Amino acid sequence: MTAIGFVTRTIYGGFRGQLKLLPICADIDIVPNRDKSGENSPDFRIFTQGLEVGSGRILTGDGRGADYLSLSFAAPGLGGRELCANLGRTVGLYGEGSFFLIWNPVD
Repeated sequence: MTAIGFVTRTIYGGFRGQLKLLPICADIDIVPNRDKSGENSPDFRIFTQGLEVGSGRILTGDGRGADYLSLSFAAPGLGGRELCANLGRTVGLYGEGSFFLIWNPVD
């Protein structure tokens, strides 16, 4: 399990933290998509420095059936490739509303 960032829950229902890759360290905001217009629209939008760089969807896991947040980043600074991650709780670390960004490589 490779963590590529860290976020904490905001009072507005989103998350704020940092995406940390070797060549990139960027503050990010993951905000609820208030303009969601249907099932195909993302549940969250991801911004850095006022630019939208990704989206997030609430999915249900196969194993336990628990919901989780799956994130997808796409920006020129990432070399034109999509970067996928899931939010994972920081059990026992940093407090209740804290999460790691867990890299989820796409084949």
